[in-house]
Amino acid sequence: MYDCLVGRDKEVVPFRARQLRNLLCDLGPSFIKAGQVLANRPDIIREDYMNELCILQDDVPPFPNQVAFKIIEEELGQPLEALFSKISSRTIAAASLGQVYRATLRSSGEDVAIKVLRPQIEPIIYRDLFLFRTLASFLNGISIQKLGCNAELIVDEFGEKLLEELDYTLEARNIEDFLENFKGDPTVKIPLVYKNLSGSRVLVMEWIDGIRCTDPQAIKNAGIDVNGFLTVGVSAALRQLLEFGLFHGDPHPGNIFAMRDGRIAYVDFGNVAVLSQQNKQILIDAVVHAVNEDYAEMANDFTRLGFLASGTDVSPIIPALEAIWQNSSGKGLSDFNFRSVTGQFNKLVYNYPIRIPERFSLVIRSLLTQEGICFTLKPDFKFLEVAYPYVAKRLLTDPNPALRERLIQVLFKDGVFQWKRLENLIVLAKENVAKMSSNPAIQVKNGPISRSWQTVSKLDLTDTIKDGARLVLFDEGIRRQLLLALTEDSKLHVEELVDVYKLVEDDINIPAVAMEVVQDFPNVVRDFLLSWSNSVLSDR
Repeated sequence: MYDCLVGRDKEVVPFRARQLRNLLCDLGPSFIKAGQVLANRPDIIREDYMNELCILQDDVPPFPNQVAFKIIEEELGQPLEALFSKISSRTIAAASLGQVYRATLRSSGEDVAIKVLRPQIEPIIYRDLFLFRTLASFLNGISIQKLGCNAELIVDEFGEKLLEELDYTLEARNIEDFLENFKGDPTVKIPLVYKNLSGSRVLVMEWIDGIRCTDPQAIKNAGIDVNGFLTVGVSAALRQLLEFGLFHGDPHPGNIFAMRDGRIAYVDFGNVAVLSQQNKQILIDAVVHAVNEDYAEMANDFTRLGFLASGTDVSPIIPALEAIWQNSSGKGLSDFNFRSVTGQFNKLVYNYPIRIPERFSLVIRSLLTQEGICFTLKPDFKFLEVAYPYVAKRLLTDPNPALRERLIQVLFKDGVFQWKRLENLIVLAKENVAKMSSNPAIQVKNGPISRSWQTVSKLDLTDTIKDGARLVLFDEGIRRQLLLALTEDSKLHVEELVDVYKLVEDDINIPAVAMEVVQDFPNVVRDFLLSWSNSVLSDR
């Protein structure tokens, strides 16, 4: 306020931002975590301060080994020597809430990581949250009036996530959920958790012998194909977000490893976020609306996701969204990156009554962090050049009825079938398959591989063709639109059909498709008769 009064507020902003970051570090773990959250909240804090808080780290001096080892013995109920034949004399990593040791199990000789919660951390966190909540109650009226956000609700969301990180039994459950989600995926490594050796203050996990993503030279020296590794990483991130609805909330370089066989490995599952089935579908809707350049629906997606209060007039936001998207994608995928889009979106948030829900601030943080890792490993990496092929493959091959509906929305624009868009989707999907199948991890036996990964070398469109045939048979509107597409401008569009077939002919096993059609024929006949009888009855 003093800087503003004397007219020097702009010139001293970098200094004041550094002051804030250093102050948060001095105040302790709760404030460090709060600063990390603010670094991804453009609806609360201005961009120049956000940029400084983005480099805020929670690395702190470790607490003494004697204290850590005593906590392990208390939590597990046995002396260290009875459980571990060897344990590191130094911490492998130390953060604001806990620290990690490397050890060897006496029973099996396996190497493990032991995560230990800081002593007496709970009273400090509870005290700080009480202070935050008290301050928020005083500022709530101003925050609602000036920023359009509820300060008390923001503190509650932050406190809920922070308290979850204090209970390692929840982190063990998160690890098990990730293991289940990526079961059979040969490109992703999730550490096993030893629940019989874990408790609320101690977590024992499989040791990950990989290369940190903070060391790009070591990754290259290990002979790992950087392009293949990045494709695997982006695909794994998108699967978490759009397929599972459970994603890693803190994928900074210290929490992601490159395995020597090309797999990507994740550690530290204390901070994860969950997206509902509805939110996943809305995100996919937003991708479809972006492809179709339907900015009015994109604005409505913001309301459905909770960025805007229900009933908010979105008409002023539509031109701003159009400007951001056109400016970001107008030069093509080669010049698109999330950080530039986020920078423009931050200005939009500051000028309109947009509030970022906690789970989506984690989504934004997660994507930005992973894009940053990609740039570290390959400075000219294009995130969307990997992300788009994954989305294209998912739209073309996923049998989920909701995704089939989104595919139709993409292929039809203003009632006109988009031949070029279909060709682009197939090309992009084949590109994703080619990049994934070239990864050495798929050739290495890392346990049982699921059926979807056994056929990764080809774009399997069998189910899509069957569903498309059913749709044409039963949906009169789609049938009419396809006939119009084939006879548009008073000419038969056989050439476009041939071009599409040429793109997929190597990936379609005609005998296999024919066999599945024959096997499914009784069901098709039954459904057709039911559909016909329903239409006759409705006419009456």
